[in-house]
Parts: sequence; C-alpha cells; structure tokens
Amino acid sequence: MEKRSSVIFIVLHVFAWIIFVGLSIEACGLIVNFIFSLVRPDKLGLLYQKLDIMSLKQQSNWMFYCIYTLAITIAVSKAALFYTVIQLIMKLDMSRPFDTFTTKKISQISYQTFGIGLISLIARQTVKNLTGKGYDLANLNQFWVDSQAFILMAGVIYLIAQIFRRGVELQYENELTV
Repeated sequence: MEKRSSVIFIVLHVFAWIIFVGLSIEACGLIVNFIFSLVRPDKLGLLYQKLDIMSLKQQSNWMFYCIYTLAITIAVSKAALFYTVIQLIMKLDMSRPFDTFTTKKISQISYQTFGIGLISLIARQTVKNLTGKGYDLANLNQFWVDSQAFILMAGVIYLIAQIFRRGVELQYENELTV
C-alpha cells in the first residue's frame, strides 16, 4: 500500500508541475499581450493569447486597464495557487500528515482559491455590465468562466483545512499524554 501511495504522490507532483507551467505560460502570455497592446497593437493577432480588446481602449482607457488587470491578476493567482500545491506535495509526510505546515498550506490554498473565485466573479460581472453597454468583450469569458467553481472549491478546501487543524490538535494532545 505504501508503494502505491508513493507512486500516486509522484504522479500528482508531476501533474501539479505541468499545470503550474501551463498556467505560468498563460499568465506570461497575457502580460506580453498587454505590453504589445500598448506598444505594437498591430501585432496582437500574431501573439499566443490573441486577446484584442483595442476597441475597448479606444472607448475607455480606464476600462481597458481595469479588464487587463483583472485578467492578469486571475492568471497569475492561478499559477501561484498551483505553486502552493507543489510546495504542499513536496513537504507532505504521509507518516505524519497532521502537522502545522500542512495545515497552513491547505488554509493558504483555500484562501487563494476563494480570492481567485471572487476576482473572477467581479471580472465576469464587470464584463457583463460592459457588454450590456455596447462593448464587444465576448472573447474575455474564457478567463473567468469558472468563478463559482473556485468559490465552492474554496469552501471545501477550507473545511479540509479545519479538519487538519483539529487533527494537529488531537495529535499534539496524544503526544502529551504518552
């Protein structure tokens, strides 16, 4: 059983790194796209993300920067979330899973997940309001389509963090009585 568990953690570690790298590339792509939209807007169609909201920039500079800031913040936050997952997987000791480091990391993951969901929800509502005012922003929905899932997932992860916190307390009490 221990060997199987070890293999599963190695596979999870590899998948976490792959997702982290993919999310980092997406975040960097958005940052490069933003820079090109300021410096060379004629080359936006050649870039990785191909996010062209120059029509929004022509109508409202402030909303252009606001929308790009939200998209970049969400992308960077998702990459940071998976880096935290990688840190947790690297330090997780299955012989003593209930320790303060694990509890802190799981709590941190729940807070990061909730933040991503909240920012995504705000961004989605902002784009919905702007679309109602005549702005063409339909190509932005890919960046915050999963806002409710992140908020729900944050609640579940927070519950797991509380279980781990209680496990740490029980383990500490058990060590004191021995």
